[in-house]
Order: sequence, then C-alpha cells, then structure tokens
Amino acid sequence: MNITHSSELRSLFLKFFESKGHAVIPSASVIPENDPTVLFTTAGMHPLVPYLLGAKHPMGTRLTDVQKCIRTGDIEDVGDNSHLTFFEMLGNWSLGDYFKKEAIAWSWEFLTSPNWLGLNPERLAFSVFSGDDGVPRDDEAASLWLAQGVPADRIFYLPRKNNWWGPAGTTGPCGPDSEMFIITDKEPCGPDCSPACDCGRYLEIWNDVFMQYNKQADGSYVPLEQKNVDTGMGLERTIGVLTGAKSVYETDLFTGILGKIGELSGKTYGSDPETTRSMRIIADHVRTATFIIGDDRGVTPSNVDQGYVLRRLIRRAVRHGMNISLPTGATAMIAEVIVSQYSSAYPELARNRAHILEQFDLEEDRFQRTLKQGMREFDKVTQEIGRMTGAVSAFEAALNGPDAQSAAETLASALRPTPENQPFIEALRAGDAKAYPELAARLRVQFGQIDGRAAFKLYDTYGFPIEITTEMAREKNLTVDSEGFEERFRQHQEKSHAGAEQRFKGGLADTTEETAKLHTATHLLHAALRKVLGGEVAQKGSNITAERLRFDFSFSRKMTDEEVREVEALVNSYIKAGGKVICEEMTVDEAKAAGAIGLFESKYGERVKVYTMGAFSKEICGGPHANAIEDLQSFKILKEESSSAGVRRIKAVIGK
Repeated sequence: MNITHSSELRSLFLKFFESKGHAVIPSASVIPENDPTVLFTTAGMHPLVPYLLGAKHPMGTRLTDVQKCIRTGDIEDVGDNSHLTFFEMLGNWSLGDYFKKEAIAWSWEFLTSPNWLGLNPERLAFSVFSGDDGVPRDDEAASLWLAQGVPADRIFYLPRKNNWWGPAGTTGPCGPDSEMFIITDKEPCGPDCSPACDCGRYLEIWNDVFMQYNKQADGSYVPLEQKNVDTGMGLERTIGVLTGAKSVYETDLFTGILGKIGELSGKTYGSDPETTRSMRIIADHVRTATFIIGDDRGVTPSNVDQGYVLRRLIRRAVRHGMNISLPTGATAMIAEVIVSQYSSAYPELARNRAHILEQFDLEEDRFQRTLKQGMREFDKVTQEIGRMTGAVSAFEAALNGPDAQSAAETLASALRPTPENQPFIEALRAGDAKAYPELAARLRVQFGQIDGRAAFKLYDTYGFPIEITTEMAREKNLTVDSEGFEERFRQHQEKSHAGAEQRFKGGLADTTEETAKLHTATHLLHAALRKVLGGEVAQKGSNITAERLRFDFSFSRKMTDEEVREVEALVNSYIKAGGKVICEEMTVDEAKAAGAIGLFESKYGERVKVYTMGAFSKEICGGPHANAIEDLQSFKILKEESSSAGVRRIKAVIGK
C-alpha cells in the first residue's frame, strides 16, 4: 500500500489491529495521572502500567492506540534530522492474552503485506535479546522471525542495553524485546556492523516488548503468571521511511508548520544550515507546547515541574525566532496552524484553541519584556569574561620573566572578590612561583565559561532557560558551568516546593445548604486553577462560611488579571454545563486508578468517597456537597492574594 500521509498511517495501524480483535482506546493525557516520578507521558505503555501489572482493563485484554508522548531529555539535539520532543507512538497491547508467536507474526504481516505497509522484506532487520547470567537468550523470538522467512544473517542477538525493557523500578515486570529496523542505503561501518551501531545503516521503526519476568529484590528473575506484549512504532519516523523523506521535518507532519514559519519570517527552509536548524527548533517546540497547553489536563508556563519545561520550550522557540526575524506574536500564529492540523485526531486542541493561543501570547509577552535586559546582562557577563581572559593571558606571558610576581599581584587585583574567586586570589598572593602555571591553567578554564551563578541569574531574573544561555555562549566559543547552574536551580526548586507545602488548616464552618454549595465550588475552582495555571497546582487548605469560600493553593507567584478572569470564567462555564454531583465509595488504589485528585500522603481509611462533577472534577473528599452543579448559580472571585511562601489564596462567592 502506498502511504503518503501521517493520517493514513494512524488509521491503517488501528484498522490492522482491530482486525486482530483489538479494542481501540483513546490517547491518554500527556500529563501522567498520579505518577510523581515523571513529568510527562513518555511512552505508549505509560498510561497502561496498572493493567500491565494485573488490573483489569474495561476494554478487554487486546488494545491498540496512538499515544501522545513527550520526551525532553535530548532537547539540545532537536534541530537535527530525527530528534523531537513530541511524538506519536502507535501501539498494540496484550494483557495476558497472546504472546510472542502472535505478536511477531502480526508485526511481520503489517510491515510486509501489500495489504498494509508493503515494505520490502529484504530491507528489514531484527534484533533479539542475547541473554546473560540472569536470563537465557531469546531463541524463541529468533525462531519465530526465522519462521516468517527472515534470513539468519538479518537477526542480531544484542545485549540487555539494546534489547531489554524494565523494570520501571528496582523490582517488577520486565522482559526481552525484539526490535525492527529499516536497512538504509548507508554502507556498513565495518564487519561487525549491526543495529547496535550508531552509523545510521539501521533505522529502528518498531519494538515488541515481551514482559515475561518479575525481577526480585535479590536480582533474580521469576516467570510472570500474566505475560504481556507491549509494542511501540514511532509515527514520525515511520512515515518518514514510507515516504522516503530525508528527515522527519520533510513529512506532512511539518510541512504546513514550516510553511507558516517561512511565511512569517521571509526565510526559506533549507537555505542554509543555521536557518534550517532554527526553523526546525521552532516547529518542534511550538508543536510540543501546543499539546501541553491544549491537553485537557494541560499546564501553563511556570518555574516548576511541567510548567518549567513548557516555559523552556516556548522561550527557546522565541529566541530562535529572533534568529530568523519572526515577528512578535508569531508563536501563537504557528500554534494555530498546529491546532488546525491535528484537531481531527486530537479534538481537545480545538476545544482549547482560545486558551492555547492566549497562553502563547502571554508567555511570549512575558519573555519579550525581559529579553532585552537579559541580553544586556549576557553581554555584560561575556565582556567580563573577555576582560579576565586578557588578564590571564598577560599573567601567562610574564610567568618566565622577572615580573611574574608583579603580574600575579596585578591578576589578583583584577579578580572580583567573590567566593568562587577567593581561593585564586589567595594563591596568587602567596608568592609560590612554582604554582603559577597550574593556577594560570585553572583560571583559563574558569574564565572560558559562564559560571553557574551568572547562568542562574539569567534564568531567575531575566527568564533565560539554561538552553538559551548555552546556545548564546556557544556562539561566542564559550561554555556554561551547567553543574553550578543545576545546583542553584535545585536549591531554588526545593525552596519553591517547601513553600508550597505550607498548609492552611481550615474547613467548613457548618454543614448548611449554602456552605455545601460553597464547598462544591472549591472543587470546581481547584479544577479551573489546574487548567489555567498548570497541573502542579494543589489545594493547600480551605475555609468556608455561609457567606464566602477561601481556598489556598500551591503557586509560586501572583496570578495575572487575565488568569483570574479566565479561572472565574471556567468555573462559571462548569456551573452552566451543570449535571449531578456523583459520590462513589472505593479504595484509595481504585480512586487513583480512576484519576481522582487527593492528598495521597494523607492517612485515608480503607475506603474513600470520590466526588465527580461532570468531566471537570474528580476528587477524594469527605465533606457535604450540593446535589447538582447548576445549584451554585454563578461564581465570582473577590480577591487573589498571598497566603504564605509558595501558597496563594482566593476568596470567592457564589450565586451573586
């Protein structure tokens, strides 16, 4: 089959596995629910972990989907031919149903059958687990590929680092995998060339994971009672292979986005390496940010957790927009193209379109207000580095002459008396000429980079993510003390989180009907705050009387007037939508699995009450509530103010 468009590949993959008895499930949120270990959904298996561990999925034991995924670990590599921060993962799942025989046969059929992808079997290679002391070689998977007609010389046995998945922690389900590769036109890098090489001859397009073991605390592996299959095929990479594209950016997934960037900037994609790189970075980062903001559990830019990653993406896109002369407000215009392109597959983007565009405009405006000042600070820092580099050069030139000590004193006087510089100053003034060459070498390294203190100031005061500082430094042949920056950033994050954990201990003044309505409104307010400000927002306390509600929540700054208005409008839209307030009793684990919000560090009993209000709110709670959402009539925010470090407070009324 001749596949030319990404939508065809999405549809074909799901159709194939439907024909094999799989239920199609929707893509989960890119913001993981009740999983503090990761900021974003990073793989197709992530939302299905409870079911892979044995929970019963309501759609059965055979599932297929297209999952939205975000990975930012390689953000600095974005701009090359293949690295992306957002991607779509095509997956099929067996939850204790079929295993290797069916999975491998179906993978082969989908890849090679003319009714499906129709790839040339001679251009495919496969890898299986080579075994080690703990687990034997996966001869079963190899024999199943041989049974499909794959020659033995195109089946590679590779070690654990290449062909093993899991466990997610130190113990738990895990197993070997079998990966599928396109053999490219690149010549082998040598006689031992294999998919384990980075030479580019083998391009991975699909991975079948066979979860068949449970790793024990002592390091041993016990066969699982429920054996699962977990597969993943990258949409972007695969459509690139099918269409013969030179990179993922030359597929239909990016042509419209890059076209808009070219239209706004007046630049031509591919005209030169730097322009091309900047256009790719902008396209990737705005696409990822659009999906983060547009998710129904979406976040907004901030300085913590998912919000910080989002801020990094948008601001890096703005900076590269400067490189190619993008006008102010361009990120929102590019995001609008992305919303239009993806809304048929992901309708939440259309639902949240206005919110997406507003957040891009707000964040770009915030960054633009400090950008010029930040650039001046950056220039000041690099000028200081240039001054000190010159002083070190003068010192080095004098080392073998009679003026070495005088030069040492001159250099010591030139150094600013900071904690970082004090050891150098003392050593220069100690008069030990034998130590001068080593001191000069150390100072050369010291002043060949932007130190962590300066990099953090650029972030904290002027909003420069570390990637922006690193890129600008590289343009001046400088490096950045990333370890020093990360240490200061870690301290900053710990301080922010510590402040956010200050809890206001309040509650309901009584259990009257009016108080119950106000208590219900706090649930809707909590949901609206998380949508507008980000998923890191969490309730820190409440106090409710018959006249008003007071709601405390974790957030690191004062809300803007626009954010306050948006939250208020969202709550009123929830009230207008109406519906019954549904109460269900369940275990804490069931509440978590259902996506309920709760203070899970608290000591709940064996069973809890979960209150659901339409599609807007699902929380563990023990207090009185209104019978119907529309009973609240209306919602009005009276005041937004600080409560304590890292905690904000809203006072509001209903029915006024």
